[in-house]
Amino acid sequence: MSIERIVLAVAGSFVLISVILAYTVSEWWLLFTGFVGLNLLQSAFTGFCPLATILKKFGKQPGPAF
Repeated sequence: MSIERIVLAVAGSFVLISVILAYTVSEWWLLFTGFVGLNLLQSAFTGFCPLATILKKFGKQPGPAF
């Protein structure tokens, strides 16, 4: 998997997990959902994604997302 696809999979998983936790545990988990969305939005404009940087250091290769 390329870096872009891993980032999309992790972000989507985090959103789904936090929504489930908000429904079952506490509505405060929606703050985590908002954080993930905000991070995706800022990375679209700045090109900086912390997870992509970490994956690059581990040797993952970038590639086309779609």
